[in-house]
Amino acid sequence: MKQIVRQMFNTGNHAQNINIGLLVMRVVIGAFMLTHGWGKMLNLFSGEPIQFPDPMGIGATASLAMAVFSEVLCSILLIVGLGTRLAAIPLLLTMLVAGFIFHINDGFAKQELALLYGMVYLVITVMGAGKYSIDQLISKT
Repeated sequence: MKQIVRQMFNTGNHAQNINIGLLVMRVVIGAFMLTHGWGKMLNLFSGEPIQFPDPMGIGATASLAMAVFSEVLCSILLIVGLGTRLAAIPLLLTMLVAGFIFHINDGFAKQELALLYGMVYLVITVMGAGKYSIDQLISKT
């Protein structure tokens, strides 16, 4: 009985489980963010006048382009695990701007999603892509 309880509550760090967890986290969070960025990308290339928030005072077009870069290109890199740590940094910064600048007056309910995304990107920046990634294949050659 003691052995069964020990196995049920074993919190040891199993490398295989960590690598699978990193893969699932990268793919899911990357796909979710890609859905946010895809509409912005279509807006950027629609030919219509850009109407996008400019929370940092760099212009609506530049703000939209930076959001599209991080939410589309960096999300794709995150999903495949290529340049993972570097790709997570613009995503983290985008979420910090969304949470602490754009939604600053909206209350925590509006800030929460951006901050949750940001926390995941921070973990990916620290942990890296894991074993199941292009980063890992490149580092072996």
